[in-house]
Amino acid sequence: MERSTGRSRRRRRSRPVLGGTLAVVAAAALTVTGLVGTAQAADVNNAKNAGFESGLANWTCSGGSGAAVSSPVRSGTSALKATPAGQDNAKCSQSVKVKPNSTYALSSWVQGGYAYLGVTGSGTTDVSTWTPGSTTWTKLSTSFRTGANTTSVTVYTHGWYGQAAYFADDVEVTGPDGGGGGEEPPVVPATPAGLTAGATTTSSVALSWNAVSGATGYRVYRNGTQATTATGTSATVTGLTADTAYQFSVSATNAAGESAKSAAITARTAKQGTGPGPGPAVPKHAVTGYWQNFNNGAAVQKLTDVPADYDIIAVSFADATPTQGAVTFNLDTAGLGGYTDAQFRSDIKTKQAQGKNVIISIGGELGTVRVDNDASATAFANSVYALMQDYGFNGVDIDLENGLNATYMTKALRQLSAKAGSGLVITMAPQTLDMQSTSGEYFKTALNVKDILTVVNMQYYNSGSMLGCDGKVYSQGSVDFLTALACIQLEGGLDPSQVGIGVPASTRGAGSGYVAPSIVNAALDCLTKGTNCGSFKPSKTYPSLRGAMTWSTNWDATAGFAWSKAVGPHVRGLP
Repeated sequence: MERSTGRSRRRRRSRPVLGGTLAVVAAAALTVTGLVGTAQAADVNNAKNAGFESGLANWTCSGGSGAAVSSPVRSGTSALKATPAGQDNAKCSQSVKVKPNSTYALSSWVQGGYAYLGVTGSGTTDVSTWTPGSTTWTKLSTSFRTGANTTSVTVYTHGWYGQAAYFADDVEVTGPDGGGGGEEPPVVPATPAGLTAGATTTSSVALSWNAVSGATGYRVYRNGTQATTATGTSATVTGLTADTAYQFSVSATNAAGESAKSAAITARTAKQGTGPGPGPAVPKHAVTGYWQNFNNGAAVQKLTDVPADYDIIAVSFADATPTQGAVTFNLDTAGLGGYTDAQFRSDIKTKQAQGKNVIISIGGELGTVRVDNDASATAFANSVYALMQDYGFNGVDIDLENGLNATYMTKALRQLSAKAGSGLVITMAPQTLDMQSTSGEYFKTALNVKDILTVVNMQYYNSGSMLGCDGKVYSQGSVDFLTALACIQLEGGLDPSQVGIGVPASTRGAGSGYVAPSIVNAALDCLTKGTNCGSFKPSKTYPSLRGAMTWSTNWDATAGFAWSKAVGPHVRGLP
């Protein structure tokens, strides 16, 4: 802010041997007539892990877009699912050994969204083929010939920008053996190592472990009984009792079977929170406003001056301390015209009694809070929780505009959640660039804490032109900019209830990107009802979209509350 057939396996075929005198005569005859030739080895499938039975082994997927899934599959027990997002088309590729001057048949079965299959580095003419999508398995097929010096090629699949995820299975690069000789069936994977417990809440424990080669999935056990499964190397076991010790272990699985369970570890769930307790429930559709704890030319306000149209009030901002990751809050009494600390604390309670949530915002344009190691993550969680206990804040807003580390901010927020309990409100205000791809640190953080996240109010301003979920470029200040960029989050893994549209309340509230309240309302209608769209119209509607946010309630007041008077009632009237 300012301020199910079995998988086919091609193998070498044995050459029949003629017996006795007949064989000798036949061989002699062939020699005399000049028909003897060199025996040709049978063609093989040169692709490795062609059916993704060993997860993503041998494959590389851009931006973390790919995963091995157990459904849908064409054969075997696994298939590839790859999800395009933002500027990433979910390309998954493999280097395949081939022979020079040889012809190969390339094929794969696909399903879902737009799917492409192709090869590069052939030394002759690279080829590709595609389909616009299908609800059933469809076979893509083509062929290529290698050049005189070609010993390997890159085979790839990918989807298309803004389209649905695609699935792929049974990839084949069939032709002369390039040196791999086909692939053998998977073997039972090794036992996972490195099982550790991470953040805990009163009802859950986060676990992680080391990857096992050849594993396509993992089974997590609680006190000897299977509790959940995972395709990656982490899982959160839920439904637990507060302040209770549990034993956990994990095994690895693939098509060949299940490994032995790992050594068990013990983890204890958190105690019930002793802080201010849960605040008012956030409405299905909500308006968030940032309240300025400083005077920058906008109207100076007390908290009680914030209109009732705002459901979440983010107090801006907490201050960094000499301890990395830790924050504090200092009310700017002088800048706010003598607004006292006692009045401020009382006004928090007044707003909460009116059904509003008051949270503390961390960061802003000039914020210097840094959370990038375990110690700073713990300092962050402890200090924010201390402010919640001291002032009665209902939660925290993450508005770090100078860098965010997904790994450690995730740890910090989960530690905070364990302390504060289920009533914790967590909001985020990333910039547009931060949410262009699920591989970005902000986007990863949001997805990592999806189970405890309230809303992401991306800042659709001070941005310039950006890519929408359809791969087209949109300029800020339009309905299309709001809807096409929101689509990236909506299709990238966030629940619609966790997506809000953040805009300036007036032309003075930001350097660029101001839109009239009518444009905000049109974008909300487009996303929730499919009406009032611009040139971009999403492929589906999102009726549970959370709502809108503005910087700031002070700039809104400066403009006569034109923003909140128009957007607030419209948000409350959404489906």
